[in-house]
Parts: sequence; structure tokens; C-alpha cells
Amino acid sequence: MKNIRKLLAYLTPYRSKIAGYFISSLLGVFFSIFTFAMLTPVLQVIFVGVETIPANSNSFVAQMTQTMNKIVLEQSRERALLAAVGIVIIATILKNAFVYLSLRILNPLRNNVIRAIRTDMFSKALVLPISYFNEERKGDLMSRMTNDVQEVENSIMSVIETVIREPLAILLTLATMIAISPELTLFLLLFLPLAGFLIGRVGKSLKKPSNAAQEQLGDMMSNVDETLSGIRIVKGFNAEHQQLHKFNTINDTIFRLKNKISARRDAGSPMSETLGVIVVGIILLYGGFLIFNGQSAMTGAAFIAYIALFYSIINPLKNLSSAFYNISKGSAALDRIQDFLAVDNPIREKSDAREIETFRDRIELRNIVFKYGDKVILDNISLTIPKGKTVALVGASGSGKSTLADLIPRFHDVYSGEILIDGINIKDLKIRSLRSLMGIVTQEAILFNDTISNNIVLGTTQTVDPEQVAHAARIANAYDYIMKKEQAFDTNIGERGGKLSGGERQRLTIARAVYKNPPVLILDEATSALDTASERLVQNAINKLMENRTSIVIAHRLSTVQHADEIIVMHEGKIAERGTHTELMAREGLYYNLIQMQQL
Repeated sequence: MKNIRKLLAYLTPYRSKIAGYFISSLLGVFFSIFTFAMLTPVLQVIFVGVETIPANSNSFVAQMTQTMNKIVLEQSRERALLAAVGIVIIATILKNAFVYLSLRILNPLRNNVIRAIRTDMFSKALVLPISYFNEERKGDLMSRMTNDVQEVENSIMSVIETVIREPLAILLTLATMIAISPELTLFLLLFLPLAGFLIGRVGKSLKKPSNAAQEQLGDMMSNVDETLSGIRIVKGFNAEHQQLHKFNTINDTIFRLKNKISARRDAGSPMSETLGVIVVGIILLYGGFLIFNGQSAMTGAAFIAYIALFYSIINPLKNLSSAFYNISKGSAALDRIQDFLAVDNPIREKSDAREIETFRDRIELRNIVFKYGDKVILDNISLTIPKGKTVALVGASGSGKSTLADLIPRFHDVYSGEILIDGINIKDLKIRSLRSLMGIVTQEAILFNDTISNNIVLGTTQTVDPEQVAHAARIANAYDYIMKKEQAFDTNIGERGGKLSGGERQRLTIARAVYKNPPVLILDEATSALDTASERLVQNAINKLMENRTSIVIAHRLSTVQHADEIIVMHEGKIAERGTHTELMAREGLYYNLIQMQQL
């Protein structure tokens, strides 16, 4: 229930509309009960004509019966019946009008909550550090953003109308029934706690299997994503049967859990209806006994209206029990959503963080230590990168090169030590401002399902200049192949740039960095995944991009960094060697051995 209160907090800005919904629901319930209460005078006019009303009775039903008596005596039974039926029709029209009005108010509010949850989750995903996505399964995150939100919409938000309107209907109906016969209603109320206990037991048992089902859906999405992303390998290794078996195992588990949930949920409506009919039977017996023995002042017409009123409670009770089951079922999905929204983001921006507009002097890393959990990834790294210089990071896989580069734009925070730009600790800078100084080109060409132009100007908040876009494409050696496309820069490149070759995709990411025109470049093995011809084109584009810029280059192909101003050789999280290509070759150390292995 704690998380449900958090969910309903999304409705706080709409208090006035919620008040309007409550009032319209209240009026809808009132006119619905009014219609049932009119049964007594209608039946009285049809079967009795004039009915004696107890002297001490001043209930609504008694007042309407007296009115009908007056019309019968002063005019005719036909006129009284016409008036009673007219009142019922008008009350029904008003009831449905207010019900419709309440739904017109509620549905946009309900949809707004779901929209806000989706926005909050996507916003949370964008601000979480990269380390979070390395540890969590992408399929599980997607499941929370899609399946869990859909489950909340279907299971919780869809019953808000029920949990507000139906209690009103039950309370007002019970009040009317008490006015007709207090002793019979008191007898009736003895059975309600038993019904509530049974409903609560079934609803409570839904949450655990619902949670398990949502987790299995996350596993399924992860399996589908991995299989489709690696379909070439799956087919190449004849692993279709193995992947299908894995998928079917998860799918069968979900099937069993869903059946278990449905069996318990579907028991709610029949259970409440059965309980209602049993209670109606008991009321008929007890009420009839009271009337037969003269222990109740109820007339026959009033007793029939009383039964009709009670039977009208059964449907609200049934809806309320179904809503309770749905809330119990949806709360598991809501827990997973709230767990995600509550994830702590270790990359925090200070309230008094400063803007930085230009890069003037140098980047310094002082005694940097970085850990993943208890494992030390970088150990006591100190490095200075002067403005306009190129520093290359080389070494075996897992030596900490990419992690070191990721620390500079604050994709991670250091465990100890500090990183400074122009003498300012990067933790004292606004993150957006810090990253605006940097352009990043990675080994994998990260592109989006959009046009070539929109991929080049990614992140730009200013008006796009087509000439600058074309200029960036020329520098990246991408202009010629772009212009050969039917729609040129307006060509859609498909998901992850799938309509382009590897070299074309990489040159497009370089054009993106050129368009941003950053003073600092981070190149993370930008050519290692390319063939020789594509590498030459991309490397030429990179060389143009690096002119007059401060560059941090991560490379496995050491031939691409021989002209760097300084080469940092990483080994097991430490700086093993440093110097120019000539100096390191002369030492015949780790760098020399790496060169020899590549040449061999």
C-alpha cells in the first residue's frame, strides 16, 4: 500500500478535478439509489393504491409514498403511476449523465499518471551511470518500462474508478436500507466481515506469483534481445534448438504462473456473488419472519424495495473484490517500478556546480583509484594532458584503458584522487557543461533509427545549419556516400544504422563529433572493427578531426598511435610505461613487445 500511495501522489496536482470526479460520482450514486428507492411508491400505486405509513416514519421512501398517496386521493392512480415512472426515468437519465461526467474527468487523470510514470522511468534511465547498465540486464529494464507499466495501468489505475465509486454506492445504499429497516440491516452487517475476510485471503495470495511472473517476463525479453542481436552466431553454430529450448522453458513458467494468477483472480467475482445470494436468502427468511410475527413495521412494497436495494449492493461488492485482486496483482509490478525509480545515482551534481565554457590549459589526473565493488580497476594513476596534445592509451584488454577514459566525462566517479580541468575538479562542474567540451567516437558505431542529418546533429539545441552538417560530413569522408543516397541527408538509416556499412556508420559518428566541434576528443578504438579499406578512410577522417584538438586515443592497433605526443602503456590497472613511440621502442619493454606481436 505504501507504493500505491506513491502512485496516487501523481494525482496531487489535479485536486480540483478529483473533487469534481468525487462530486459527480456521488451524484451518480445518489440518483441510482433514488431509482431503486422509487420501487416502493411505484409498487404501492400499482398493487395497493393508498398505503398506510407508520406515524413515526420520516424516511425518504415514506415521504415519496405519502406523495403518491396524495396524488392517488386527489387525482387518480394512473396519474400517480405516471408521475412515479416519470421520476424514475428522470433519475436514471441524471444518474447516467453524472456517471459519464465522472469518467470524462477520471480517464485523462488516469492516463496522465501512466504517462508520468513512463516519463519518470525513462528520465531515470537517462541519468543513471553507465555502471548500472553494465550490471543489469537490458531485457529486465525494458520489461519494467513496458510490461510492468502496462500491468500497473491494467491492474491498478483501471480500478481507481471502482475503489472510489463503489464504496460510495455501498455506503449510501446501506444508509437507505437502515432508514427502511434498522433491525434487518444490522442483521445483514453481521455477514459482511466474513465476506471481507474471504476476499482478503484470496487477494493476498496473488502478489507473490504476480511478482514471479513479471521477473520471468524480464528474462524472456532478455533472451529475445540476445537471440535476435546475435542471430548470425545462433545460426552459424546451429544453436537454434538450444535458444528455443531456453525460450520455451521461460515461456512455460510464465504460462503456469499466469494460470495460477488467473484462477485466483477469477474466483473473486463468483465468490462475492455467491456470498451475496446466500445473504439475500437469509434476509428473505429473517425479514419474512419479522413481518409474519408483526415485529417489523415494513410493508410488503417496502420489503421488496429493501431486497432490491440489497441486491444492488452485490454488483459494487463484486466489482470491489475484483478491484482488490487486481490491485494485489498489480502491486508486484508497481514494486518493481518503484525499485527502479529508487535506484541511487552515485554520479551527483553539486547544488553550486559551476559552468565551464572553454578548455584553456590541461587535464590532470592525480592519484586516481577506481573500483568495481571490491575489485581495483585503476590503481594510483597520475597523468597530465596538455591542451592540443594527443595522448594514446594502449595495453592488453582489461588493463583499464576505457575505464580511464570514461572517468574524464564522469561516466564513473573515482574512488579516490581527483580529475581536474584547468585546475577545477570535475566534481565541481555541471555535468552537462563538462560533457559539452568533449566529443566521443567509440569502437561500436552507436547510431539511432533516424535520418543521417539528425544523427549528425545529435544533442544540438541550436538551430541546425545544413551547411555545417555538410561540412562535417566532408571532413569525416562521409559526404560522397551520403549524396549517393536517394534522399541524401534525409535518408533514414534504420535501427542502429543497419542500412549502412560498418565504415559508413563509423564515418557518420565522426561527422557527429566534427559537428559538435569539441575541444577534447575521446577516441575509443574507433577503427579496430573495420576492414583495411574502411580503416584508411576512417583514419583519414580521424586525423582531420584531431587537428588542433586535445585527444585521448585508445587503440589496439598500435600503428594508429605512433605519432601521439605521449603513449601511456597500461597493465593491470597501472601505468607500466610512458613516453613517445621512439622512446618506448628504445626501452624494449612492454610496448616494444606489443609492437613485435602485432607485426608478427
